[in-house]
Amino acid sequence: MEQSLPRLDPELETGLDAIPDEFLLRNIVDFDNMPATRERLDDLLRAMMEDAPDRPSVTSDDRLVSTPAADVSVRVYRPVETDGPLACIYWIHGGGMVMGGLDQDDPTCEMLVDELGCVVVSVDYRLAPEHPYPAPVDDCYAGLQWVAASGTEIGVDTGRIAIGGQSAGGGLSAATALRARDEDGPDLCHQMLIYPMLDDRNETTSSQQVTDIGIWDRDMNLRAWDAYLGEHAETGTPPVYAAPARATDLVGLPPAFVDIGTHDAFRDETISYVQLLMASGVPTEFHVWPGAFHAYDTFLPDTVISEQTWATRLNALERAFTT
Repeated sequence: MEQSLPRLDPELETGLDAIPDEFLLRNIVDFDNMPATRERLDDLLRAMMEDAPDRPSVTSDDRLVSTPAADVSVRVYRPVETDGPLACIYWIHGGGMVMGGLDQDDPTCEMLVDELGCVVVSVDYRLAPEHPYPAPVDDCYAGLQWVAASGTEIGVDTGRIAIGGQSAGGGLSAATALRARDEDGPDLCHQMLIYPMLDDRNETTSSQQVTDIGIWDRDMNLRAWDAYLGEHAETGTPPVYAAPARATDLVGLPPAFVDIGTHDAFRDETISYVQLLMASGVPTEFHVWPGAFHAYDTFLPDTVISEQTWATRLNALERAFTT
């Protein structure tokens, strides 16, 4: 019997219908011309950030992490008034592995600092297709190592470092957490995987179902994975740090918060990853948001479901930092 999606959340459906066509990612992303795509995305993000609240209680500065392969920029956000070392969220932006940068998540990172009284460090990893795997993971891991090594300088309690991100950032967070475990790297107290990009195979039911929402659908995801994997796309068996859904052993990973919408192409790969986390003994909190499409909370932040989503995430982080 053919499986179909139920109706979108009514408020999200109304909001999605009201988004101008030129603001939908399906009309912005051209995988054959990524420089122009990134310029269009920057224009979109500037327009979306016009309504972001000012947060005078938060300050930020950029640092450079030097590695043998590349200099990696990170942005350190902190409360203007601090008292002692603070918990830290190491944040990895989204963008399908091919787009995005530090500026796009300024509002999110500032909100996290303001709401939780923590430090946030956001990493500007290199992008595919110019820099396919392993460059993005290498950059994210190097940034995490820098945070752990620079705790005193940047006012971070290195016993309370969490990692998190949305979409590609969620997938890279999962990969970086795996690598930190395997290489005896920095200890992480928590991982927050927000509608994460985990599986290159695109064989799940949800991958087949989500084809025409216009935000991040099957065809876009297929092209993004090809760009990200580069030569590994031809092997059919990329490394687990490239596609964490291919991991078979998640024992020893930090406690996890994971969420996904029912109308997200990543729904079923996320569910499978959560099942493996729990089977591996990893304390895991999991939410499936009914009627929600990919990045709904970014495109329509003022909807009830988006506000509920962020309240739930903040609650999870607050508990992770105080446990």
